[in-house]
Amino acid sequence: METLSYETIIDAPLQKVWDILWRPETYSQWTQYFGAGSSVMKSDWKVDGKTYFLNEKGDGMVSTIDSLDEPNQIVFKHLGMIENGVEDTQSKEVMEWSGCFEKYFLTDFGGKTKLHTEVQVDKEWKDHMDTGFTKGLMLVKSLAEGVNLSSV
Repeated sequence: METLSYETIIDAPLQKVWDILWRPETYSQWTQYFGAGSSVMKSDWKVDGKTYFLNEKGDGMVSTIDSLDEPNQIVFKHLGMIENGVEDTQSKEVMEWSGCFEKYFLTDFGGKTKLHTEVQVDKEWKDHMDTGFTKGLMLVKSLAEGVNLSSV
């Protein structure tokens, strides 16, 4: 596993950036860069509860919140896959990466927000994550700052 990290400074307060990251209508916007249809997150927002990252068919990842301190940080621990409504947390394929973390840290930076993310992935997913996080966080920044990307 490799840990990748991404960081940006956003000219907006912590809570606004947090809301853009996790509200359903904006979450689906910035996560579009991870692949078509990978735009739904369902969570009970409880540590050790259930969180699902799903595509339009309802397939995706089964995770849990390992740590939560809104609006400062959230750490997801990925546990397995869900396909055709069936959760897989025990197969050999899943066990090779189960327990990987995806972390989001928001820090007040003189009235702005420093957003730092980390994700643990197999090397084969590095380019995919680089594209998703680079473009996705650029969109989070533009949404939080009220910038219209089509005019830039």
